[in-house]
Amino acid sequence: MNKKILITGGAGFIGSHVVREFVVKYPNYQIINLDALTYAGNLENLKDIEDRPNYTFVKADITDQAAMNAVFKQYQPDGVIHLAAESHVDRSIADPTAFVMTNVIGTVNLLNAAHAIWKDNFGGKRFHHVSTDEVFGALGESGFFTEDTKYDPHSPYSASKASSDHFVRAYHDTYGLPIVLTNCSNNYGPNHFPEKLIPLCIHNILHDKPLPVYGDGKYTRDWLFVIDHAKAIDLVFHEGKDGDSYNVGGFNEWQNIDLIKELCRQMDVKLGREQGTAASLITFVKDRPGHDLRYAIDASKINAELGWSPSVTFEQGLSLTIDWFLSNQEWLDHVTTGDYQHYYNNQYHGA
Repeated sequence: MNKKILITGGAGFIGSHVVREFVVKYPNYQIINLDALTYAGNLENLKDIEDRPNYTFVKADITDQAAMNAVFKQYQPDGVIHLAAESHVDRSIADPTAFVMTNVIGTVNLLNAAHAIWKDNFGGKRFHHVSTDEVFGALGESGFFTEDTKYDPHSPYSASKASSDHFVRAYHDTYGLPIVLTNCSNNYGPNHFPEKLIPLCIHNILHDKPLPVYGDGKYTRDWLFVIDHAKAIDLVFHEGKDGDSYNVGGFNEWQNIDLIKELCRQMDVKLGREQGTAASLITFVKDRPGHDLRYAIDASKINAELGWSPSVTFEQGLSLTIDWFLSNQEWLDHVTTGDYQHYYNNQYHGA
């Protein structure tokens, strides 16, 4: 079956893995990667598939309604997988408006553009909105987020994603737009931008810099290997029930301090250093405002209905992630110096 799939944010961390999954797995699909190439968007993430005949890159910003209308009119996509988002909580605290513009207004712009070209025939169409477990707020020491958990966002980032989720559902209920949603736990893996915990710590260990840990380090997160997430998105996009949502988690709960200690242990082994060398860099820092104590996802629905489950344990996925970063230190140097932004900004000038 020939389809045209528009993937937003496809040059980012999760998006690039989704783009690769679809380009490689579905050679008869035309995959359009739409990305604004902001600081976390990097076309180096897709060097291995950029010459495939079923792949097209479009540089555009989802906050620009006219640009979105033009892209949808030109490419006439049958499906949208929407991953473009501002995603770093610390940045949202410093500049909440940017998160409203991208995560809320940008999502509404895409919904408007999709509705405009699909409204006369929703058959075979689908808008897949990719969101986060942070919209559910915080858990205590027990329990899990389910698809029925009440929304309770605590940061500007999670509030903006919660708003976008509501708009997606509203367009389904009001206009009949065919949609699915996924809410995922913390992703990790290759190509992860080093403002996030795991790649930041890998980078800092390589350069003997402090490993910052908020508060007492006992904040707990459920970790999801990004390649497993891409496969889950593939399943939900193709087989999920219209109008429904699915939680995607790795069944891998770790306190931050224990995660960092495991990362340090593996890094010392892989770098041939004495055990404890990396851990000596751990530095406790002032806590983040509104920091949620624990997130944990119940992913039993996607497992029962669609047969998805994680393919690796956290220790296995972490080892694969470290190996990738150690083998791609040039990539890491590029994204930490900004050289890649200059390189790609001089090569790509829009659609």
